[in-house]
Amino acid sequence: MSTPTPAERRTPTVAVIGAGMSGLCMAAKLKRAGIEDFTVYEKAADLGGTWRDNTYPGLTCDVPSRFYQFRFAPNPDWSRWFSAGPEIWRYFDKVADDLDLRRHVRLSSELVDGRWADGRWQLRFADGAEASADFLISACGILRIPNVPAIAGLDSFTGAVFHSARWDHSVPLAGRRVAVIGTGSTGAQIVGGLAGVASEVRLFQRSAQWILPMFNPRYSRLTKLLHRRFPQLDVRGYDKIRARAEWIGSAVTSPGPKRTLLQTICRLHLRRVRDPELRAALTPDYQPMCKRLVASSAFYPAIQRADNHLVTDPIDRVEPTGIRTADGTLHEVDVIALATGFDAHAFMRPLALTGVDGVTLDEAWAGGPRAFMTVALPGFPNLFTLMGPHSPVGNYSLTEIAESQADHILGWIDRWQSRDIDAVAPTEEATARFNAEMRAAMPGTVWATGCQSWYLGADGLPELWPWTPDLHRARLRQVEPADYEITAPAAT
Repeated sequence: MSTPTPAERRTPTVAVIGAGMSGLCMAAKLKRAGIEDFTVYEKAADLGGTWRDNTYPGLTCDVPSRFYQFRFAPNPDWSRWFSAGPEIWRYFDKVADDLDLRRHVRLSSELVDGRWADGRWQLRFADGAEASADFLISACGILRIPNVPAIAGLDSFTGAVFHSARWDHSVPLAGRRVAVIGTGSTGAQIVGGLAGVASEVRLFQRSAQWILPMFNPRYSRLTKLLHRRFPQLDVRGYDKIRARAEWIGSAVTSPGPKRTLLQTICRLHLRRVRDPELRAALTPDYQPMCKRLVASSAFYPAIQRADNHLVTDPIDRVEPTGIRTADGTLHEVDVIALATGFDAHAFMRPLALTGVDGVTLDEAWAGGPRAFMTVALPGFPNLFTLMGPHSPVGNYSLTEIAESQADHILGWIDRWQSRDIDAVAPTEEATARFNAEMRAAMPGTVWATGCQSWYLGADGLPELWPWTPDLHRARLRQVEPADYEITAPAAT
């Protein structure tokens, strides 16, 4: 087949689900590739994803700001090394305006059903609207559906109760007694954020977390000026931070001196807790990095305040005036904040998707979410995922991962435009082989050293990318046609 002229190249219709970080990344990549016929469907009334939904006290991104940005949209004006949530939301909002993405975003549009039929995705929305697309791209995110624990009596509490991702800012906290349930990154940040604001904070801990110190200096006016004047400084800064993140990534995936050093830093940081009993209660019974590392320099000072308390006895039930623990103690509080995480295995669900031969996503994932190379599913042609199953999401920048995945997806769309393909999906064999390779590599990772975390699947094994992030980029660039079922365009 001869190479089509520019006039002969096809124009695809692309539907992107979600206007958070990864959805905006995909939108920007499509526009930069000259593709204008795309729509980003967002079920909420505003864009921003996790940075729109999470507004709790103390919220700070634990990835350096200059690395938590798109390479194609550098921001010279970050205020700190690690930026607070509102500043990151403003960054993505500005990207949407600067790159003219907002006119492609359809807000308050919840996709509820997608079916592959007649070589296209047929889409139906909660309001009854319908659409179709040549390509469907899930940018729903990972940690988006709040996990509300089934605690007996929770509905009986007479004070305010809300999940950290649904923070109720109408509830006053100054001078009030606040219970925080959950000790991951969110719980640690909330405790730090409420220190000196609430009259008392009680942190209910089911399991202790290792904490990496996070020093957060401000960027000077001179630094901002230089980055505006010399954009290459931003490129260099990004690359330097990425190299450090890759170094951490290798420590997670392979045992050796790097892992030992990071674990030692965590253990030394714990020594900031002066009281031996409190330190013992805050000491995890697993290796550092087995769970996603919490990064904070505020938590240990905050939890040692006289007006803050760590509760390690299991919660028995909630009563109208507080939380009763298994030892019989009633902890009277005015507000309960649930820092209890998310359903990390939902991905694009509860969206109903139906692929080839009427197979649904729930049927395909009956044994747990699985994908090929983190971006595609067998039996679901022209469907791609950003932050899909097995993505290397650890303590790495998700903007970097999203860009790598978006570039891979654009490669397939370009082949479609050039009339090399009509439809593409990974083979079942390639997907099974990829998943087997991951499982074989998993014993060398720190995630498999013995702990309970949201990294684990239904079978108790970690589901993340078990290799370094740079290998993820490299493998996404190296497409093996034999790994895919490709439908060629009909002869004309």
